Amino acid sequence: MKFQTRLLPFLALAILALFFALWAGLSRLGWSLPVFPTLALAHGPLMVAGFLGVLIPLERAVAIRQRWMFAVPVVTGLGWISLLFAPFIGGVLITIGSIGTLAILLVMTHREPHIHTITMAVGALAWVVGNLLWLSGLSIFQIIFWWMAFLILTIGGERLELSRVLKPKPGQVRVFIVIVVVLLAGAVLSMFDLGWGTRLSGLSMLSLAIWFLRNDLTTRNIRHANSLTRYIAICLFSGFIWLGVSGALQLTLGAAYAGPFYDAALHTVFVGFVISMIFGHMPIIFPAILGTPVRFYSAFYAQLILLHLSLALRIFGDLMSLVEIRKWGGLLNEVAILLFLGMTITSIIRNRE
Repeated sequence: MKFQTRLLPFLALAILALFFALWAGLSRLGWSLPVFPTLALAHGPLMVAGFLGVLIPLERAVAIRQRWMFAVPVVTGLGWISLLFAPFIGGVLITIGSIGTLAILLVMTHREPHIHTITMAVGALAWVVGNLLWLSGLSIFQIIFWWMAFLILTIGGERLELSRVLKPKPGQVRVFIVIVVVLLAGAVLSMFDLGWGTRLSGLSMLSLAIWFLRNDLTTRNIRHANSLTRYIAICLFSGFIWLGVSGALQLTLGAAYAGPFYDAALHTVFVGFVISMIFGHMPIIFPAILGTPVRFYSAFYAQLILLHLSLALRIFGDLMSLVEIRKWGGLLNEVAILLFLGMTITSIIRNRE
């Protein structure tokens, strides 16, 4: 593999967005930090659009290798930067970036019309819809299920792609499609009736977690002899568990506009599920983008254990209305993510040396 230094600026855009998102997140948790007025409100968009909205189209652009595709993460990157100073312009650029991401996925689906590519394309479409509704003036709590669907279906499509060796039966695929339809129906319904929309989305997330725990390659690899394969499987398995926890919370608690229940329902998805998946897919994504393998160290388990323990602490604080426990859980969430970045970068540097 040849180390692709030309792609480092793209990664820097994504990682810088993550840093700003973490900064904003600590401010929203109540930690006393210097912030400018628009930062705290941009926490969610910075995570979804700034970090993952740059990283996801970049990964696909590297795989397909059409020049125009590399403009998509740049536009999204300019969008999250503009969001900090001119929110409407930032929202417009992010929406354009999401449309570009959908175009990339449609090209991929045209080349390879399978269930996994269609799933990822539908996820990108959900992101476009959510962004257009956001631009129209709807609050984030009204459109958050569209952003959730974007990430859940993107990750779900990648898992289907990597688990093709198991050759799921037609009946299993039909069940998966029904769950995806219910997930999207929940996003639509949440705009008109937040309570029932939340519960329908929760039902689909719980069902999807169970589906993957039964049908994903992860369950076979969790006892694999290879240490890296086993680590990836544990990351993904724990991510599916958190997706199920989020579904159960939403199904039980129903509508939440803000406050501790809202925090619990969102972060079991965005931290428990999404970040666990990033931890697990890192040894696949970074070599694909940078052209260099990531060396595995058993110390990687430290970041994973800290992520899950701190998230459990945070959710306990949310459900028990214990503000200080929630604050410390959120802080340690971010320490785990920063530890992940530091260990990954160190691994890449040592491997190149």
